[in-house]
Amino acid sequence: MSTMAITNTATLSGERADLFQALANARHFLRFTAQGLNDEQASKRTTASELTLGGLIKHVTGVEEQWQEFIVKGRAAMAWDGADFSQMPPEAIEAFHNEFRMQPGETLEALLESYTQVADRTDALLAKVDLDTVHELPSAPWFVDTHWSVRRTLLHIISETTQHSGHADIIRESLDGQKSMG
Repeated sequence: MSTMAITNTATLSGERADLFQALANARHFLRFTAQGLNDEQASKRTTASELTLGGLIKHVTGVEEQWQEFIVKGRAAMAWDGADFSQMPPEAIEAFHNEFRMQPGETLEALLESYTQVADRTDALLAKVDLDTVHELPSAPWFVDTHWSVRRTLLHIISETTQHSGHADIIRESLDGQKSMG
């Protein structure tokens, strides 16, 4: 059985090592896609989508941080629990959209540093949390399930990161022809 050291005091093995490695791989591809870009490139739309590389990194960081809180606090951590998005005031909708955009004064370097800090906190949680702990999911139209284990939440973080890494790869290829793979 392989083991993986993630801190000076924690060594992961088995399922935890596999979850850690899958998340590390997904994060690597997202970061790799932004390699060598300046702030202007990171904030540039290159497809019909409004997504940008910097905006994706910002979004993935915020999503991972939100799910960290869910792992620790459960449903109470989700600020949008039960929100009727069709009834949100314009400023709340704009704030939501800004979670996907680099704002004036934001830099790719700072967004990547924030992502690293959030990733480190998730990794620390992974090393110690009970994977079988189950929390009720918040009310939202995109959830089919009603409860997730910590394990399932970590799998969601992995899938979210992987999905957005693919989006980032398309945006980067449209920007300057560079591909993460192939």
